[in-house]
Amino acid sequence: MKIIAVGLNYKEHVVEMGLAVPEEPVFFLMPETSILPKKQPFYYPEFSKKVQYEVELVVKINRLGKYIEEKFAHRYYDEIGVGIDFTARDIQNDLMKKGLPWEKSKAFDGSAPVGKFIKKENLPPVNNIVFHLEQNGKIVQAGNSGSMIFSIDKIISYVSQFFTLKIGDIIFTGTPVGVGDIQIGDALKAYIGDQELLSVDIK
Repeated sequence: MKIIAVGLNYKEHVVEMGLAVPEEPVFFLMPETSILPKKQPFYYPEFSKKVQYEVELVVKINRLGKYIEEKFAHRYYDEIGVGIDFTARDIQNDLMKKGLPWEKSKAFDGSAPVGKFIKKENLPPVNNIVFHLEQNGKIVQAGNSGSMIFSIDKIISYVSQFFTLKIGDIIFTGTPVGVGDIQIGDALKAYIGDQELLSVDIK
């Protein structure tokens, strides 16, 4: 299983990060060990002093594909869920200044909890899915798939130029504006619409 993560896919988030809007999807890979085991807490890593949440829609690939045309990309997934891309921002900022890869700050063990998935047929149109993240009962991030710079189908088509997509691969599709710090003791909950799909305690 591959975990593919797209960065900088919402304009307001790009602005909050002080970066340029990308002309093509920006993505990186995470190992399977990035997935937080179900019902397990997220333990604040000892190597960072500034870990932040990034809630994202997550797509699960359901068939083998390579060089997928965008107009056919919808055939390659039938479930969408939510995930949190925990980011060691202090480490990432240092890596970015040096022009180095991000994985150390984003792909560490347990950094990518993934919630339940919903069948597409039970969701709004794929370009109008609303989702949000609550931190201790307060909404801290809210997004709509229609605000993506690159749509889910565009992402699948683009990534498949470089990597064969296989059944069970998952794609994190980018985070909206509002990323923020986590603290030990926090309770995070992620939703599509009003349906809670993921709950993570920070310890």
